[in-house]
Amino acid sequence: MSPTLYDFHHLPHVKRQSESKKALWVTLLLTVFFTAVEIIGGLISNSLALLSDSAHMASDVLALGLSMVALYMATRPPNHRFTFGFLRFEIITSFLNGLTLAVIALWILWEGIQRFIHPEPIRFSLMLGIAAIGLIVNLTLTIVLSRSTKEEDNLNVQSALWHFIGDLISSIGVIVSALLIYFTGWTIFDPIISLVIAAIIFTGGAKIMRESYLILMEAVPEQFDLEQIRADILEIEGVEDVHDMHLWAISTDHYSLSAHVFVNEHIQPLCVILAVNEMLKEKYGIEHATIQVEHAMLHDHGSYGQAFLKKRASHS
Repeated sequence: MSPTLYDFHHLPHVKRQSESKKALWVTLLLTVFFTAVEIIGGLISNSLALLSDSAHMASDVLALGLSMVALYMATRPPNHRFTFGFLRFEIITSFLNGLTLAVIALWILWEGIQRFIHPEPIRFSLMLGIAAIGLIVNLTLTIVLSRSTKEEDNLNVQSALWHFIGDLISSIGVIVSALLIYFTGWTIFDPIISLVIAAIIFTGGAKIMRESYLILMEAVPEQFDLEQIRADILEIEGVEDVHDMHLWAISTDHYSLSAHVFVNEHIQPLCVILAVNEMLKEKYGIEHATIQVEHAMLHDHGSYGQAFLKKRASHS
């Protein structure tokens, strides 16, 4: 039997995100080109702000490469070992991208402190020229990725977008730094602007890491109220109790729920399961749910089951 046909999945655990792929390919090619330009320009002009931006751009190349791998991995179907497919690779990659942003921000912070202690001369015209080109490139890439995230929900592309928002702000910062240095002659503006850039980059990285961490820890997604969902399940005819309930995200738009329910013995359990699944799909958009039907007298639940039976008896 083919490994892809070993099991039936009513909800495909794959992603076919053509718009995201196109956006990432365009972004990757332009980023590789401009990163080389900016590194050379930063070394020649001796601008820390420009070198900071080039380091961030270099991280973008790595981040985009990982994002591309994640997108292609997400198209692979589930198999006997990876029963949820490879959707989680997107989240792992996003976490690594966020971590990369944070590390780069700390490096820029360190270099900025060194420049405060030991100021160095800067070639203004080259610094300003490359920063202006960078502004155009980063603005274009930010728009491309922003449109992609509106069409397809993908944390990977969101993390790449944060990289380029940081790049866009970095380019603006370098231009402001160059102009301030030109009109005042104070090269101290170079490390000051680089520290501002570092703070913005770190903020974006921390945000992506937090979102990825919550998914990897299988926390309840923030848009769902678990107790409200429990209450809605209890409203379904025949359901007398809901327990051992879990709700988590496999990736940014694939959610799974599991729950055990005590069902009245006079109600057909298959009808209860059907009603629960329909409610979850229609009200919450949760299409992958596993509902286990139980009876407190037949399934041992210890003190919890005993308390339920006493409460049930008192109401009968």
